[in-house]
Amino acid sequence: MARMGMIAGLDGSISASPSDLRSVARSGGRTVAPVWTVGLAMVAIGSAAAVKADPLSEHRWRSRVLVISAPSADDPRARAQRAIAAAAGKAMAERDLVSVDAYGDAPSAVALRKKLGLPEGAFRSVLIGKDGGAKLVATDPITAAQLASTIDAMPMRRDEMRR
Repeated sequence: MARMGMIAGLDGSISASPSDLRSVARSGGRTVAPVWTVGLAMVAIGSAAAVKADPLSEHRWRSRVLVISAPSADDPRARAQRAIAAAAGKAMAERDLVSVDAYGDAPSAVALRKKLGLPEGAFRSVLIGKDGGAKLVATDPITAAQLASTIDAMPMRRDEMRR
């Protein structure tokens, strides 16, 4: 029988041949820890890299995202956009719309602006669809009515409304 050896998969699984499992049992399981640790480290590194590569990946296929980008949280247009989103809370929730802020030079803000091609020192509101694509980019706050009508015109939203 060919010896498979212990291999930690990216999903955290461990595969081993029966002879490897017997040797692990005889050693009290001590040899599993290094393989398991390496597997967890690989998963953690892969997850961190994916988040850095795509700051919106956690929302893909789950939520639509309103990205509010501004030089600072005190930007008047950013405050206005947040107020619009807060006032339209129920309508936003019905449309699976969440808000993500990208202010200043925080690493997450820089990564998000880079992904979306947004300028560093200017206000932008961007509506991102569940597929991760930008559907609407505005230099001024987007009204609740414009957000709702844009989302309601999306094919995926029309399917959701039919269910």
